[in-house]
Amino acid sequence: IFVFFISFLPLRIVYWILHFVVLYFFFFSAEAFKSIFNFYYRRKKFGRVKSLRYVWRNYHLLGQSLIDKISLYSESGHKFSFDFDGEEHLQEIARSGKGGFLVSAHVGNWDVAGSMFDRIESKIHIVMLDAEHQRIKNYLEGVFKNQKLNIIPIKDDFSHLIKINEALQNNELICIHGDRFVPGAKTIRKMFLGGEASFPAGSFLLPVKFNVPVSFVFAMKERSDHYHFFASKPVLFNPPGTAHERENQSGILLDMYISGLENMLEKYPEQWFNYYDFWS
Repeated sequence: IFVFFISFLPLRIVYWILHFVVLYFFFFSAEAFKSIFNFYYRRKKFGRVKSLRYVWRNYHLLGQSLIDKISLYSESGHKFSFDFDGEEHLQEIARSGKGGFLVSAHVGNWDVAGSMFDRIESKIHIVMLDAEHQRIKNYLEGVFKNQKLNIIPIKDDFSHLIKINEALQNNELICIHGDRFVPGAKTIRKMFLGGEASFPAGSFLLPVKFNVPVSFVFAMKERSDHYHFFASKPVLFNPPGTAHERENQSGILLDMYISGLENMLEKYPEQWFNYYDFWS
């Protein structure tokens, strides 16, 4: 329905129609509602009324991010503007000759960030779970016309590690999220927004093992047609000699990542899109 609306209506009207979808999930998504309300009430220390307002705003911005993604890649004609903080850091990684990692999170709109990578002189690969419902996936592939990012799906046989290595050998960039993990995978427990939470160890161990630079990147929505892209200064450790040294370095990377993520959520608290008990 929204793909149909996007093709001929201004985005502001499509966003208004989104209110009816938000209304449904506001009242009939008990588990997601509880987790996101607790995020604002317990972690951000908002009052109850303010927390409810932020849940509504959060749901609406999640819907907008999906609409923006479809609009951007479907040749609908809608345009977005961007601010860039740290683009020179990504150019530095691209010129390093080693490839590198870009670590992001389920905040803001990572999909829209893909359009910004046309400015970077390097091929981009996104490592992700290939778990989207196949029928929806096939439909969206028919809608999208401009998406240029390459997907490396996470596999049980670890074949994705071979593809990551090949990409780095070609001086290409690997994008990965640092705030969700596959059940059964190794995790690291760290303090985050006042409570201990689990983070995927692999997202921070891989840059250390491959000995390539890593930057933390976020794309945050600031207005209906405007995004702000952030990239941190690249971090590159001396080659670690032992497994213990690699774990120490990956822990340092995670501390830096958490600091950057907390900073984003201080500026954009309504753009946290993890709908489960993150601190369980």
